[in-house]
Amino acid sequence: MSFFQYINYPSWISPEIIPGFFVRWYAVMYLVAFGITYLLFVKQIKRDKYSIKKDVASDYIFYIMIGLVVGARIFSTLVYEIDDYYRNAPWLIFWPFRNGQFVGFQGMSYHGGVIGGITAALIFTKVKKLSFLDLGDYLCTALPLGFTFGRLGNFINGELYGRITTSPLGMIFKTTPLTHRFNASKQWVQDFATKINMDISGQTLVNLPRHPSQLYEAFFEGVFLWFLMWFVVKRFHKFKGFMLSMYLILFGFIRFCVEYFRQPDEGLDFPIALGPPSGIYEFKSFLNITTGQILSLGMAVTGIILLIIFRLYSKKNE
Repeated sequence: MSFFQYINYPSWISPEIIPGFFVRWYAVMYLVAFGITYLLFVKQIKRDKYSIKKDVASDYIFYIMIGLVVGARIFSTLVYEIDDYYRNAPWLIFWPFRNGQFVGFQGMSYHGGVIGGITAALIFTKVKKLSFLDLGDYLCTALPLGFTFGRLGNFINGELYGRITTSPLGMIFKTTPLTHRFNASKQWVQDFATKINMDISGQTLVNLPRHPSQLYEAFFEGVFLWFLMWFVVKRFHKFKGFMLSMYLILFGFIRFCVEYFRQPDEGLDFPIALGPPSGIYEFKSFLNITTGQILSLGMAVTGIILLIIFRLYSKKNE
């Protein structure tokens, strides 16, 4: 087998920082994400000499962090769960144990996090009598770089991976109880393995290479979007709410595109299926749209509407 046919998930990567200890890298990555977002947020405030106390700025980020986590968790469990476990027992949404085992908080929806974060920001700025749009612009300029580490946390967990692929970028993730493996006796599986010179003889179930979509998202929705917001879009910042609106537009568009590489959630499949019938494991058509793409499109459209509203409001007050 050649390195260029597919990549094996690094064997030295483990979700646990210390084997047997409940603290995982995923949680640490979230803390790093919020830390970086806070530092970049404060950097902008200092640069512009914006009138806000340091402790108020830190409280602002803290409460948004809480709102983001709460929104992401609730949205994930109630929208993406297909077995009704949490719908029938919503009081367990923030209980980190299941069937007597510690499972942490597996399942966090970014779109839900956006709703929760915005809600927290609205409440905080209303109570503190601050400008929601000013602080929102600063936050959204900083946010993408922090997001990068959240997706790296998903990669370390070996979750939210992409669809199977014959691309040399395809990666075989570690086999876990949640990993979907394919019946090696099926002809299409054998043909797929042949294309990448993968020996599956003697195997009953086989784990096929997948797009490492967590890394795609970490780069495009994280590093690349942060570069655009920080160095390019910011140059056109002429009215309040501009950066916030542009973040919603750009993130929504980028996420919509990256979703074509990501495996849809099992059971949700394609709410909009206008292309040839296909399963969730292989890409077949651009016309088969996932739940994540619908939410991303809604996010982008909301950003466009807000951009127009904020621009008209700005002109009215000139």
